[in-house]
Amino acid sequence: MATRTRTVAWTSILLLACSGTGCSTGGGSGGLKLQGAGASFPAPLYTKWFKAYSADHPDALVDYQSVGSGSGVKAMIDHTVDFGASDAAMTDEEIAQVPGGVQLLPMTAGSIVLAYNLPDIDNLKLSREAYAGIFLGKIKKWNDPAIAAANEDVKLPDTDVNVVVRADSSGTTFVFTKHLSTISKDFAASPGVNKMPNWPVGTKSKGNEGVSAAISTTPGAIGYVEYGYAIGAKLKMAKLENKAGKYIEPSIASGQASLASLEMPADLRAWLPDPEGEKSYPIVTYTWILAYKKMPEAAKAKALRAVLAYCLTDGQKKSESLGYIPLPDNVVTKVKAALENIQSDGPAAASAKPDDKTENKGA
Repeated sequence: MATRTRTVAWTSILLLACSGTGCSTGGGSGGLKLQGAGASFPAPLYTKWFKAYSADHPDALVDYQSVGSGSGVKAMIDHTVDFGASDAAMTDEEIAQVPGGVQLLPMTAGSIVLAYNLPDIDNLKLSREAYAGIFLGKIKKWNDPAIAAANEDVKLPDTDVNVVVRADSSGTTFVFTKHLSTISKDFAASPGVNKMPNWPVGTKSKGNEGVSAAISTTPGAIGYVEYGYAIGAKLKMAKLENKAGKYIEPSIASGQASLASLEMPADLRAWLPDPEGEKSYPIVTYTWILAYKKMPEAAKAKALRAVLAYCLTDGQKKSESLGYIPLPDNVVTKVKAALENIQSDGPAAASAKPDDKTENKGA
């Protein structure tokens, strides 16, 4: 069972030998290795982006490790990566631990779904009371009256609800618990909003990959995963009751309806704990690349801007095929502008002014 996805887009051993040494680019991205780590939520899309970018830019090497949002934030603070990734952005307190500051960059968005393993049931509806009760450990059987009330024509089994939760520090968990804490006073009181809460129920698996695998192999299971993972693992997904009282199927369209209700602020941190709108899916989030505002190597700052510019342009066109929601145009505009905040305080900064075609195209 894969709990860690390592994505490597590279082109030559020679260029790899230059990585980490600040070798001169002489224009373009120049054979530098960019090391990233963090959220598993966007990892399939990042994998696709970085491979595609490398195919068009044979001097680029991007290595992204799917280790969870908590580990991604820690790696940024410890300065062990060139960029991080998190579904929980970073707090002011976390950013304050990074000299020079951090630029948060929403790169894509997605829905968190409740996937389940009930072979005979294809159309499961879960009320807000029901799914909050399941993750509080109060609903223990699939034929519980709180589940049955929304599924009158469904023969629910008299079997245990086997809850699956994340074992690692997770931005997906942060977003999910933020939603549950918004709709349930009991959940807000305990376990509350957290990347790694003290769950009252459930078996634990690492990453979206691990939770998806556990659900697929455990009869009666239910767990929370990013929409694209559920699609990839061919998991059944429940329709969830939204704020307007409608049962909404997770999809690109229902996710876009949720994002439409949100205005992106100047710091590019925005949350949708319980979106408005009759067609809105209730659990949707942006996910962020975490970039140093002052990178020690000017060439790496330039290379990172170029890669991210590609992700915001051509990369967005690849989102829907993997179940991710393309960024709204107004958000893309703001994130492109924010790329210019990624600079360097290194000695070669002056020679690394953005000038290659890719960067100008994207940003």
